[in-house]
Order: sequence, then structure tokens, then C-alpha cells
Amino acid sequence: MRAPALVLTVTAALLAVACAPAEDTPVAPTAVNGVACKKDTLATLTPGKITFGTDQPAYAPWFVDDDPTNGKGFESALAYALAEELGYAKSDVVWTRVPFNAAIQPGKKTYDADINEFSITEERKQAVDFSAPYYDVGQVAVTLKSSKAASVKTLADLEKVKLGAQVGTTSFESAKRLSTEQDVAVYNTNDDAKAALRAGQIDALIVDLPTAFQITSVEMDDGQIIGQIPGADRRPEQFGIVLDKGSALTGCVSNAVEALRSKGKLAAFEQEWLTSAGSAPALK
Repeated sequence: MRAPALVLTVTAALLAVACAPAEDTPVAPTAVNGVACKKDTLATLTPGKITFGTDQPAYAPWFVDDDPTNGKGFESALAYALAEELGYAKSDVVWTRVPFNAAIQPGKKTYDADINEFSITEERKQAVDFSAPYYDVGQVAVTLKSSKAASVKTLADLEKVKLGAQVGTTSFESAKRLSTEQDVAVYNTNDDAKAALRAGQIDALIVDLPTAFQITSVEMDDGQIIGQIPGADRRPEQFGIVLDKGSALTGCVSNAVEALRSKGKLAAFEQEWLTSAGSAPALK
């Protein structure tokens, strides 16, 4: 995680880039291993189509109304922009639902690329490929104002309360690093974990920062962010798009991510879908 307190706003520099004029047409396709990164030559599951996978439910602010096809939310918008960079029309984009853990397991894939807030880790890279990172993210603890965890001010205090997180996530790994006195409660989905928090079965929930703001500003009137949790190595955690191990698409998808970054579109998506007033103090 970032060491200083993380504010979910884009910097002035990013805003300048996002607001600068940018070409709406894709850049000239590059080639990876001699194969052009364009629709006619990409080896996708269905020729002429590109299939994106994501979990169900797909949570805001990454998706809106649990509908990845509407182009709303950071990751839905990103998927369609990536497809355009590679020469696909919106009608060429296909979505399939893939459980979070199943998406990063070895074996035959039902998607060309899966986008679902997957943090890039060395362990996961043993089983799947990742694109170039598209978002730097921090993990934070969320609680209820009525919970005993609402008074937590330090990491040492947080270690003494009951924590929960979604299975298979880096949020769960962060919780495990903290929970020295009791086991972390694990849930199949964030919805299950939020229900447990409301029921008092856990004192605090560990989630990524944009999700934390969604929970506390929209979903829970009495929700409260406790603070940001430092990463294991003090380095930023980064989200990447998941592809099959050794996929011929990996290089082209990474090129498309970098093209969107250089055009200022990643910053624009962040401003539109992830910007939220407030901050998460760094717990020490």
C-alpha cells in the first residue's frame, strides 16, 4: 500500500492529462511476436469477438447495477475502451460470469480476459498472465459507527478486533497479516461479508479503498472507514487484467492498457468513477 494517507482523488497532473485533447480513434496497432494487435489477427475464443469475464455480483464503483454490458463503472468502461483499442466494436464484446477464485485457477478459460479487481501477485502469476497494471490501490478497514472497532486508531488496536474479508482476495491476505489474536472470518462474496458486519459477526471488514468509499457513502449509513493498511512490502498494490497462462493476447492487452494511459483515458475513468471526497488515514 502507499505509506501516506490515501485520498481517492486524481492529482492535478492527472487531471491535466485527462482534460487534454486526445484522439478518440485507436492508435496504429502494434505487433507482439510478429502478430499485429488487431481484431483480424487476435486469437480469441470466438473469432471477431472478445470475451471479458467478471464475477457475479460485479460491485460498484467498478461496475454499475451488476451489469458489465452497460459500459458504466471503472472496469466496464475500461473493458470497452480496451476492446476499441484492439479494433473491436462494442457489439463485438461478449461478457461471461466467472467466480473470483475460478478466474485465476489453472485450466481451460471461458474468457479471453478477466477484469475483476485482481491484484497482481507473484503467486497468481504462476497460474495466469496479467496485463500491465491499470490501477494502484490500497486496502482499508471498514466498520460500523456502533462497533467497538470504530475507536481503532492504530494497527495494534486493529489486530485485537474480529476481521473479515472475501475469500481469495488480497484484502483477505491483508487481514491475515493483521489478525494475530484471532482467525479472520472468510466469506464467498463481499455481500456476505457486509451482512456479517451488519450482524455483528465481525468488527471490521477489509476491502480496497474505492469499495470502502462505496460501502460507507452509499450502502451503509452508519459505515465508517477506520484507516489504510500498509502492504506487506510497502509497495503499491496494482490491479491487472487476467489472461490465460501464456496467452497470445497478453502483450496486446498490455499495449492497449498503456495506450489508454498515454491518452489520459485511465485518469479520466478514475476521475469519473472512482473519485470520492474523503481520505483514509494510514494506520501505524
